[in-house]
Amino acid sequence: MSGSSRNQWIAVGVIVALLAGALTVGVILSEDILRVEVGAQAPEFTAVDLVSRDTVQLADYRGEVILLNLWATWCAPCRIEMPSIQRLADQLAPEGLKILAVSVDVLPPTDVKAFADELGLTFEILQDRSQRIEAAYQTTGLPETFIINRHGEIVHWHIGQDDWDKPVHIERLRRLLREPGPTPAASE
Repeated sequence: MSGSSRNQWIAVGVIVALLAGALTVGVILSEDILRVEVGAQAPEFTAVDLVSRDTVQLADYRGEVILLNLWATWCAPCRIEMPSIQRLADQLAPEGLKILAVSVDVLPPTDVKAFADELGLTFEILQDRSQRIEAAYQTTGLPETFIINRHGEIVHWHIGQDDWDKPVHIERLRRLLREPGPTPAASE
């Protein structure tokens, strides 16, 4: 076997070994990757509350029924559906529904807040300028909305705009609001 032929086989061997190693790492890590789907635990996220300027995370709302809406100021369908989310908030927030509208705009928070004020939105407006929430929730576009039950499970996922104050959504959310939350863990 010539020297150049032997070097080619060594290169092929190295490539095969690297691919096998990458496949092994992928299989190991795949167990740690959370698939976002109905029935799965909602991924954790961090965002800034545009009113209080506090950093909040999903864990802060543990035990609550949540409508999580991912949106942006430049998104026309987002603008169109916001009034229906406000009407939903007006109707079900007194019953305990938490609406978290997370903007993924990279704009300054004051611009996003001005947009929300222009539309008269009174529910929680959050912002994730890093846009990590989009990766965590594996979004394919905006808006995307997730309904999360008291146990932190995604029970409904909608891609695109919707009328969130339709009877079907109100009934689904009321049913979730009537369900008991998780029982506190016993202290040791």
